[in-house]
Amino acid sequence: MRDLARHDLLTVVPAAWGPLLAQRPDLDGIPHLADWAARGWPVIVRRRVPGEDGALVPAGLPLPPSLGKRRIGFALPPAAVRPRSGLTLAEARAAAPATWQPTLDALLAHGAVHGRVPRVFGSLLWQALTGLPYLSASSDLDLLWPGPVGPAFLAGLADLAAQAPMGLDGEIGLADGFAVNWRELQAAGPGDTILAKGLGRLELRPVSALRGAVLTPAA
Repeated sequence: MRDLARHDLLTVVPAAWGPLLAQRPDLDGIPHLADWAARGWPVIVRRRVPGEDGALVPAGLPLPPSLGKRRIGFALPPAAVRPRSGLTLAEARAAAPATWQPTLDALLAHGAVHGRVPRVFGSLLWQALTGLPYLSASSDLDLLWPGPVGPAFLAGLADLAAQAPMGLDGEIGLADGFAVNWRELQAAGPGDTILAKGLGRLELRPVSALRGAVLTPAA
């Protein structure tokens, strides 16, 4: 399997799903789980926790708010999963509330100006994929933007966030599979460090070392 990063989507082979659930009696009777894979609903790659078997794929799925928003983690054999394309904001927007649509238009336009196509994760992703009610009045919009990006991109994103009817959260992806929070990056000075999240670990990285990987010079 290709290298994986946090937020990547995986399709679970339906024949493998039942045996996997049979090993998890704590999940008995939870709605939607038994036929999750048969419906073609994916799991998402998560950060590996200390002590986890490195030969297994760390993945998970969240339950909707009506079921307590529980996050269910799995460690899956590589043969049980297949890579799946992520969902772009343009592909997911039909599942978003009407009040979000002007902001989504602005975000898509902002991405187009800077040559960046955002992927969704969080509540909008799961509502778009499953049709289950994940979004609520307090939901944020979580976006993963591919780097590198420049100061003008970050400043524009901050302006859009200040006017948005929802919280606008998310990350900038690095070429090595790590990602950094865009708000933290936008607020950091040249001498600061910022937390980078990878599949297997967290790292504090100097902002100066991120130039070229996630930041491009100001125009």
